[in-house]
Order: sequence, then structure tokens, then C-alpha cells
Amino acid sequence: MTRVQTEYQLWLEDPAVDAETKKELRAIREDEREIEDRFYKDLEFGTGGLRGVIGAGTNRINVYTVGRASQGLAQYVNGTGATSPSIVLAYDSRHMSPEFALESALVFAGNGIKAYLFKTLHATPQLSFAVRYLGASAGVVVTASHNPPEYNGYKVYGADGGQLVPEFAEQVIAQVQSIDSFNKVKKITQQEAEAQGLLSWLGEEVDQAYIEAVTAISQNPDVIKQIEGDFRIIFTPLHGAGNVPVREVLKAVGFGQVRVVAEQELPDAQFSTVKSPNPEEREAFTLAIAQAKDWDADIIIGTDPDADRMGAVVKDPNGEYVVLSGNQSGAIIVNYLLSSLKERGTLPANGVVVKTIVTSEMGAVIANHYGVPTLNTLTGFKYIGEKMSQFEQNGEYTFLFGYEESYGYLAGDYARDKDAVIAAMLIAEAAAYYKKQGKTLYEVLQELYESFGYFLEKLESRTLKGKDGVEQIGRIMEAWRTNPPTEISGTRVSQVEDYAEGINGLPRENVLKFKLEDGSWFCLRPSGTEPKIKFYFAVQGSTGPAAAQQLDGIIQYVLNRVDG
Repeated sequence: MTRVQTEYQLWLEDPAVDAETKKELRAIREDEREIEDRFYKDLEFGTGGLRGVIGAGTNRINVYTVGRASQGLAQYVNGTGATSPSIVLAYDSRHMSPEFALESALVFAGNGIKAYLFKTLHATPQLSFAVRYLGASAGVVVTASHNPPEYNGYKVYGADGGQLVPEFAEQVIAQVQSIDSFNKVKKITQQEAEAQGLLSWLGEEVDQAYIEAVTAISQNPDVIKQIEGDFRIIFTPLHGAGNVPVREVLKAVGFGQVRVVAEQELPDAQFSTVKSPNPEEREAFTLAIAQAKDWDADIIIGTDPDADRMGAVVKDPNGEYVVLSGNQSGAIIVNYLLSSLKERGTLPANGVVVKTIVTSEMGAVIANHYGVPTLNTLTGFKYIGEKMSQFEQNGEYTFLFGYEESYGYLAGDYARDKDAVIAAMLIAEAAAYYKKQGKTLYEVLQELYESFGYFLEKLESRTLKGKDGVEQIGRIMEAWRTNPPTEISGTRVSQVEDYAEGINGLPRENVLKFKLEDGSWFCLRPSGTEPKIKFYFAVQGSTGPAAAQQLDGIIQYVLNRVDG
């Protein structure tokens, strides 16, 4: 028998597997392709945890793969020697999120670890904050971010509130891989866990402390009060966990005219009003834009299901609503935050901005204008969080702002992961601040281009599912690694950075970055959370049209080679 057949049969025969799961597996008995996809490998517990399609099988996320992951994490935490180990858990609005969170909590309790579990769905940044606030040993949030409805995931956080970086994730992975039978997963009942004080339900105290931590970073509350009656915000949580915290924070800093897209206000695991619950895509804002036009709103803000990503939509000179890219929002917030700190005389002498290697250089150029350096990390906010914890220990820098092009932002040191809640507050504040000066955020962005250069970026991707897709992504990376281009559209490729070899002290990662003589660059990176390969493009031109032409030429060359 093949591995696939063996694993399939083991699940059907394992007494630890429930009858409903076995029924699901028997229903696909004649579908060899489906069985292969479910069992050809174990759902990998990577550096960020688990993420996969919900269902029965080793290559699916279910109570068994979640239980195994939780047992591995419990063994890791107990192995650290903590005297009173504890783990905080949160979950979003996806299918099975509450069930997976409770399952994990009961496994932790079964291993003698106290589990703190939020009573209702909560945002990922609230989990990061709670780990630090409660002094916990680790944290888990059950979410698949903005993936399609059939997905869910399991993200692991360390004691500092940040996602585990490879050094520590590998130790957890080793523990997870050591569990070769579901019978090795220790678990007690909810009643037993509560009676033994090993399951504690989190409520308003942590929520209020989080709100206070976020609003403490508000830059211009007086301006908000002055313009509040003439400033309108449309907000959509896209059926996710951002609904409550975003509205509470906006209200707390003085925004009184906030309307929520009613059709997308409440949790909906199917995300039935959108093709994808992703604030990076204009389609996700269709309902919000229609409502904004009726109300003449100044800005639209959207957050993804676990509220760690924020997207903003602003009006152009023609009154049309334009979706800002993550790089554009990041540049606006960098400028607003640093200029506000400088204006008040509170800009730290050792302040720093941190961004990822695939994020635009525009924010770095703006930060430099204010005398603030910018550091680069690998893709993934866990690396920005790691830098923050290092600064906290060595005092080398005061962290001011961290961001990545994929709509993730954080200001302040109360958390160690991207936070759509504080991003919503800051982008709304910026819009109000500049409106008082008679400018829209779109006009502010054009002024930044005029002052610092026309930075244009674009992200393309190719989704390649299943075993064949994984192999195809591997072939693409190998082809570009062994046969790199020397020239694109008449411009010489000046440098190839292969992050798999380790660069500038950064961890090794399967990423290729090609730098051109004119300052343009593009990057190839297989996604760590989705079955796709991503292509990042960035240029800087003296004018908008010149930059656009330059960008189009590079994109056409790269995608023609990939697709050809």
C-alpha cells in the first residue's frame, strides 16, 4: 500500500477518530484524487503554525491535527521550565474556530498548562496584547486571516506576544512531529479543566486594557474634536473580529460619525457578501463604496476576518473612491506619525521604522526626511516583532512604526503583531488632520510623490494548488535561481539577492530579489500560508507616467517568462 492508502485506512480504523469523521472519509472512497490530496502529506506545522482546508485527513485542519499541534506546543512550553505555564487563546469568525480553540485549551489543560480563552471572537492583535498583559508563556489564535471560507489556521505566539520566529518554531515543530499517534494527545474535559483552575475565560478587563493601549498612541485628539462634526467614516469588518474593537477605538478618540456596512457587520463564516474577505482587493469594498457615495464619506476603512490587516479607500479629485495600496497607506501613516511627533517635540532621538524587504522604499525615504532610520526584515510581521523585542532588551532603538506591503501596520509597543485596529485609528486621524488643512489623503499622497519621488509597486501571484502545484512552484524558483536575467527592458540587473543563502544576518528563506541599475526591483517568493507564488515589483520614477511605464515593462518580462 502507498502512504496515501495506508494513512487513509488508519484513519478509518483508528478508535480515536470519531464516527462523523469516518463517515466523511467513507464518502470519498471512490475519489482517488481527493484521497491523495487529503493524505499525501501531513498538514505542515510551519514557522507560523498550521493553515489548511477544513476537513478529515492528515493534510487538512481538523480537531485531530489541531490537537496534535496543541500537544506539541504544550510539550515545548513545559520543556521551558516555566513554574506556572499558561497559554492565551483567541479565535475569529471562521468555520470551526471556536471548536478548535476550545479543543486546544483542553489539550493544554490536560498537560497541566493554564489556558486563558476569550469568550467571543477576538482580533489577532488582541491575542498578542493579551499574552504580554497576562504574562503568559505562549499564545494561539485560530484564524486563516483572509483565506477563502474553506480554510482555517492555528498561529502560535511566544511569551513576548510575537509569532514564533524560526529558531523557536523549529523546537515546537520537533515536538509536534514526535507525536505519531492521536492517542498521545493528552486532553481533559471542559468541566475538569474549569474545576482544576486550568481553564479561565477572558472578558472585559483585557479588552479595556487593550483599547487604552491603542488610544494612548492617538496623535491629534484635539483636531479630531474640532473636525468631528464634519468628518464621516464608513467601516466594514468584512464579517470578522474587527467590528467591536475598531468601533470602540474610533469612538474613544473622538470620531462620532462612523457608519458600519450593515450587511458585513456580523460574523459570517462563509463571508457571503464578498468573493474574498481581503481588504487588499477593491471587490471587498463594493458595498462600502456604494454606502460612502450615498453619505459622502471622507474615508472607508476595512479590516480582514482576524483584524490584523487594514485597507483604506479615499476620494480622488473627481470624487471617485480609490483603494490605497498597503505601501501607500504605510507611507501616509509614516509621514503623519513622524510629522506629528516632530511637531510636538516628542520624536525620539533613537526612533526607528521597521519594514519588510518586499515593502516599498517610499516610507524609508520619508522616515529619513525626519531623521529616522529604517530597518528591513524578511517578509512576515514576526520578524518585525522580533526586532521590537530586541530593542526592548538592548535599548538601541525606540520602535515607532512597523509595516509590510500586505496591509499590516503597528505603532507602539503594546503588541508584537500587525494591528488593523490601530491602523484604522491612525489612517482616520491622518484623514481628519489633513482635511482640517483642506486636503484629502489622495492629495496628500500626490504631495508625497512630488516631494520624494513616484514610487509605484504591484503584486502579482499565481495560485498552484495541491501536490503538483508545490512541485511547480519549486521548479519556478529553481529556474530563476540557476538562470537569472542579466537585463530587463534595456536596464541591467545589478544584483541578485538569494535569501536562501542568508543575507545581512537575516534567517534563510526561499526568496529571490533582483535589483536593477535604475533602482527598480522585483522579488519572487512562495507564500508560506497559501498555495501560491508571489511576485513583487517596485520602481521609482521622476513622474507618474514614467514610473508606470517602467513598472509595466518589468512585470511583462517576468510574467511572460513564468507563464511561458
